[in-house]
Amino acid sequence: MRRVCVLGLGYIGLPTAAMLAVHGFQVTGVDTDERVLEAVGARQFHTQEPGLAELVARALESGNLQTAPRPQPADAFVIAVPTPCAHGPQPAAALPRADLSYVAAATESIVPVLQGGNLVVLESTVPPGTTEGLLAAILARSGLPVTGDGAGVMLAHCPERVLPGRILDELVRNDRIIGGIDRPSAERARELYASFARGAILLTDATTAELVKLMENTYRDVNIALANEFALVAERVGVDIWEAIELANRHPRVSVLKPGPGVGGHCIAVDPWFIAQVAPEATPLIQTARRVNDRMPGHVVGMVKEAVAGVPTPVVACLGLAYKANVDDLRESPALEVVRQLRAEGMQVRTFDPLAGPVPGLESAHCRSLAEAVAGADCAVILTDHRELEALQPEALAAMRHRIVVDTRNALRGPEWQRPGSGRIALGAGRARAFSESGHCHPEQVLRALQRGERRPAKGPGYT
Repeated sequence: MRRVCVLGLGYIGLPTAAMLAVHGFQVTGVDTDERVLEAVGARQFHTQEPGLAELVARALESGNLQTAPRPQPADAFVIAVPTPCAHGPQPAAALPRADLSYVAAATESIVPVLQGGNLVVLESTVPPGTTEGLLAAILARSGLPVTGDGAGVMLAHCPERVLPGRILDELVRNDRIIGGIDRPSAERARELYASFARGAILLTDATTAELVKLMENTYRDVNIALANEFALVAERVGVDIWEAIELANRHPRVSVLKPGPGVGGHCIAVDPWFIAQVAPEATPLIQTARRVNDRMPGHVVGMVKEAVAGVPTPVVACLGLAYKANVDDLRESPALEVVRQLRAEGMQVRTFDPLAGPVPGLESAHCRSLAEAVAGADCAVILTDHRELEALQPEALAAMRHRIVVDTRNALRGPEWQRPGSGRIALGAGRARAFSESGHCHPEQVLRALQRGERRPAKGPGYT
């Protein structure tokens, strides 16, 4: 097994193809987008993933990595194409579903070049049953049996489990789950990944492997939804949720994640729906968590509207557009939804991200520097906790017309932002507490304030 064909040269396919190439395989990287092939040849990449440019350069220089617009005969085929949620007209009550058109097209493209004994591995995240159902049915059109007996086509699912910003390290170090349609198929796939993976390689059946990947991301989505609900409660009862979570997590069996403006990325914001689509009646918790997180951008917009109430035609600087800190990945980013909703509210919006470039459709809002974004603005909204934004000092906002900062990530934790008058409003930091001048809380005053729905600045130490 020396020849490998990798279909899809995106966030996962390109690093995987390069990794296999530098470990001695003859790799053909396939993508239907000619621009992607040209970019790889010119060593210009769609992501600033650390170490990727160097790895691809080594693979190309070795001669082991070639690119092509269509599959070539190989010993193994690795499918790493997108599986977004399906868009388009649907009944109002319908759940989002996986768009498997890319997976189906990639699988169909290899049928003409399949030979007995070939291995096909699906890395794309898919609903349970896809490998043994859709893929096996398509591969059977080759006339070869889909089986691991050596005469047919072996088939396995090996979901990627890497984190943007650490992809190359985690490709090597993380444990891998390999699910075969039978044991020989799983064992053959293990041979391929054992060439570079140093973590444990665990074998199971294909449908279990599919569900495991979805469970991992759904667990995080549900935990984040819980944290977001805690944040909304904290705002109502006058508690700083960031302090409360830190204290709760001192319990040895508690690990509450962080709240924020929503959930993004191609995995956590999408994968839970793949479970729900195969068992909608059995997944009310998963579906509710998804909707809780999807509502958070609207909550952030409400915070901004409250902060700039009375300002005619407010100017809002949205700082950070990537879905998570210190990467340039914009996929499913809740920050983009916040920007769109603010614009729909009639606000003048500017955007700045130290890593991500202009966003298609939002080019007119793009600013090349922080200073350009905040000059004359009435409110700055921190939507991604990039290191550069965590280091933000009040004087950097001196050119704002009104220095109001809505911090959705608890990025500004320094004492300069905790002082009264700093202008910082944190998501999940309740402001309805009623303190006396001495800093003591009066329960009856708190109760009356909450009943009136008041959100007034607290006077106690540690509150802004």
